[in-house]
Amino acid sequence: MDISGSNVLLTGATGGIGSTLAARLSARGARLTVTGRRPEALKATADACGARTVVADLAVRSDVVRLAGACAETDLLVANAALPASGELLDYTEEQLDRALDVNLRAPLLLSRLLAEHMVARGRGHIVLVGSISGKAASRSTSLYNATKFGLRGFALALRQELRGTGVGVSLIQPGFVRDAGMFADTGAETPNGIRTVTPGQVADAVVRAVRRDLCEVNVAPLELRLLSAIAGQFPGFAERIQARTDVDGTVRQMVESQRARR
Repeated sequence: MDISGSNVLLTGATGGIGSTLAARLSARGARLTVTGRRPEALKATADACGARTVVADLAVRSDVVRLAGACAETDLLVANAALPASGELLDYTEEQLDRALDVNLRAPLLLSRLLAEHMVARGRGHIVLVGSISGKAASRSTSLYNATKFGLRGFALALRQELRGTGVGVSLIQPGFVRDAGMFADTGAETPNGIRTVTPGQVADAVVRAVRRDLCEVNVAPLELRLLSAIAGQFPGFAERIQARTDVDGTVRQMVESQRARR
């Protein structure tokens, strides 16, 4: 699908990766609507790229429905919003669990359902779900985050098949460790075992490429991380033993402590 002239809804637009996506989509000629829960940060992003704003908290279920109603003419949904959701499961309250599940999984699923109905009726549209390599391989202290990203991956791949032939495409973007901006970069942690990082621009490029070519799944990660995640997905027991022998505790602790306040 051609992005130029399309009505685009971008969630999670106030984060570092979100602002990069907003700039890239706007530069491609999109009629862009950005959404987030912080009005001041949202206005700054919108002013920088000439976008319309809709303030919404994706953890509030009525806000998700209201957002979909306000953006019924959307041709391209880019569901980028997510919470870090790192840390041991036993450290989470029920409210924190619900918030992570709502923002990371329920909101993109419901927005896809509500907006796809209009896209199918028009015979044109695309849904991009921004997941994570954590949707392919489990790791320590990310059980909740893994649950949301594994779920998002399964949903995206199945929905793509359901919508085949309707004129509506579905793409899944799975970044690895992103530097300069985003939830991992904000922690200040080093990548485990010296694994290389990618840039927000590479994530944005992957979104554009997926829409233009109707790609199914794009893993935005260096070769070593793509190989490791593929092996871990096929042989989880083996991956568990390897992780247990790897010194990643420092990285994990720094990420968890840095992200605790965002639950």
